[in-house]
Amino acid sequence: MLNKKILICYNEPFSFYENYHGKNVDESAKSDLSETEFKSNLENIVVLLKKNFSFVESLGFTSDIKNAIVQIEKFSPDIIFNFVESIEGNAKYEIFVTGLYELLGINYTGNTPLCLANCLIKNRTKQILSSQNISTPRYSLIKKEQKFNDIIPNLKYPMILKLANEDASIGISENSVVYDYEQFKKQVNYLRKNFNQDILAEEFILGRELNVAILNGDILPISEISFSGLPNELPPIVTYEAKWSPESIYYQYSNPICPAALEENVKSKIVSNAMAAYNALECRDYVRVDIRLSEDNVPYVIEVNPNPDISPDAGFVRSAMAAGIDYENLLLKISQCASNRKENDSKNF
Repeated sequence: MLNKKILICYNEPFSFYENYHGKNVDESAKSDLSETEFKSNLENIVVLLKKNFSFVESLGFTSDIKNAIVQIEKFSPDIIFNFVESIEGNAKYEIFVTGLYELLGINYTGNTPLCLANCLIKNRTKQILSSQNISTPRYSLIKKEQKFNDIIPNLKYPMILKLANEDASIGISENSVVYDYEQFKKQVNYLRKNFNQDILAEEFILGRELNVAILNGDILPISEISFSGLPNELPPIVTYEAKWSPESIYYQYSNPICPAALEENVKSKIVSNAMAAYNALECRDYVRVDIRLSEDNVPYVIEVNPNPDISPDAGFVRSAMAAGIDYENLLLKISQCASNRKENDSKNF
């Protein structure tokens, strides 16, 4: 057992929007399920980390940052295991929390403020990928203040519409894929009304959905999301419901296959693109790169997810298990990334 103090930091669940689904739903389904999922797994994480570290405590972040600072300094952790993804539902504050750790001089797991910011702002991610000649779908940014008559994206239909500054598939539904101008206009208006932020319009790549998990620079077995059985009228995409609503059709017919069945030459291209994206965004520790493999086997990077969900049933954990890394050891490996950084910093100093 390592004689170190581990502080698990996470965000207290909070509903920031009235509706997270990207479509109209019943009142009972409007809370953010992505936020409550982690809290239910927190005790399990504490128990597993206590098998390897002498002192483990947890701290839930709210907007009371002064109190958070007091609690952090009181515990004086060697490592912060960072699970903060927002503050009271606002995703941009994820970036600032890691900046706080930096200012306090405490090593933490996961990615840096710069990486988190570049990946959260989807058009910036696309700009960086394109600048490095990494295949990514063509896109257009629709500013929230832009007059609708001025919105003429030079893109081919079908398109997929995403919130420009959100993750966890917030705002993604079957209505997100649009096939003509009328559908485009309707969904843009819906997203503007419900989320009041910029929208990313992207050419929709018809093909296979792949997740590439990267742990400390190593590629784990590639996972595929199979949409077999999904009704034909529903586009094969990972919606908010597919991730967080077990009673939904999308959840039922968005099934992971790990490892994915891929020919070696195709797999090589996927790995190359995923690692190029990982390096271009200056990622570290643990990241999931989402790829759409087109019908002519071109891998397009559609998302780079630093600090992805590592709940026991999450895609990243599934890839780790396929690599022979159980949940306890995955948590240990991630914590060791931060521990090794601290030791290296001391040697350099």
